Amino acid sequence: MYVPPAFAEDRPEMLTALMAAHPLATVVTHGENGLTANLIPVVHLPAGDGAPAVLRAHLARANGQLADLRAMEQAGAPVLVLFQGAQAYVSPAWYATKAETGKVVPTWNYLAVQVRGVPRVIDDADWLRAQVADLTDRLESSEPAPWGVGDAPDAFIASQLRGIVGVEIPVTAIAGKWKASQNRPAADRAGVIDGLAARQNPMAGVIPRA
Repeated sequence: MYVPPAFAEDRPEMLTALMAAHPLATVVTHGENGLTANLIPVVHLPAGDGAPAVLRAHLARANGQLADLRAMEQAGAPVLVLFQGAQAYVSPAWYATKAETGKVVPTWNYLAVQVRGVPRVIDDADWLRAQVADLTDRLESSEPAPWGVGDAPDAFIASQLRGIVGVEIPVTAIAGKWKASQNRPAADRAGVIDGLAARQNPMAGVIPRA
């Protein structure tokens, strides 16, 4: 990922927060048919107690990307997982510099995290149930009456688990990019904040004023 120094973000808490808030990640693999990408809900578990940080997910047993993941596991080749947060088009009309010099162009602001690691394919019912339960609990936590895996009949859940396969990715590389107008003068950043706030775009809360 191209990351100019002004946009580099390497604080673990910031990267972890983005992945938690935007768990629908793009998983990119390479196999016999070339590149494959799928959108898959992914849980990031930070490092702790001597264990490395890992990503955990599951995908349909019929998903052809499983063949890529198995081959990459065997070859020790890393998979690429992309998380994207808030994003917004930035109009040059919002810049104070436009009135001063006219030397401005449009751009796009966005938050992104890229993770790499060698995948491990897991076909174990207990692991899958725990992963599905963890993912569900995280996503249901803000609901007034959270649904849990235990709310469904055991036989039904068991049948659903037979249709999926798990994947765990120990994190070997992680990079964050916060492109949030940090390279613009303060007056330009203020204009971008106002422009995005008027459109209720969450990027407005990311751009630094100072």
